[in-house]
Amino acid sequence: MRCPKCGSRDDKVIDSRQSRDGSSIRRRRECLKCKYRYTTYEEIERSDLRVVKRDRTHEPFDRRKLAGSIAKAFEKRSTSLLTLEDIVEEIVHELETSGREVPSSAIGAKVLEKLRAIDEVAYLRYASVYQRFQDVDEFVDAIHTLGRHVKPNALQRELFAPEAPPGSTAAPRKISTNKHHGRV
Repeated sequence: MRCPKCGSRDDKVIDSRQSRDGSSIRRRRECLKCKYRYTTYEEIERSDLRVVKRDRTHEPFDRRKLAGSIAKAFEKRSTSLLTLEDIVEEIVHELETSGREVPSSAIGAKVLEKLRAIDEVAYLRYASVYQRFQDVDEFVDAIHTLGRHVKPNALQRELFAPEAPPGSTAAPRKISTNKHHGRV
C-alpha cells in the first residue's frame, strides 16, 4: 500500500475493525517514513454478476438500481433505512451465491418475497411495476392473492377486514364478483 502523502510503500497497521454489516474490514495505517495516518478498506472481490433481461439482453448487475426500486416501493411508508439496506444485502448475497448470470425475473421474485413479509403496500407497489399491471382488475387480483395471513408488524393495519367469529350474529360479508370495480 502506498502512502497517500509521500508515496512510500512501508507502513504498519495500527487498528483493524470489521464493518457493521461484516462485508469489509477497515484498517488504520501509519506510514513508517513520514508518520502520516490513513484508512484503507478491504473487501471481497465480487464476481461479475450479470442480469438476463426479459428481452434476453445481458447487463451488469447494479446494486444501486435494486436499492432504488425497493426504496421506491417503500416511499412514504414507515420503514427504516436499515431495513431497506438489510433487504438489499440479503438479496445481493442470495444472487451472488446462485451463479454468474441471473434472470431479472428471479431478482423480482426475491424482492417480492422479502416485501410481502415486511409491508403489503410496498409489495403491491413493487408488484404493479414488476408484473406490469395493465388495469385495476390485475391490481385487485394481486390484493386478493395476498390472502389473510398474519403480518409480522403489529403496527401495520389489516388490508382485509377480519372474518366474523363463528356463532356471531354479524351477517357474512359478500365479495362482489363484478370485475368493473366502480368504473363506468
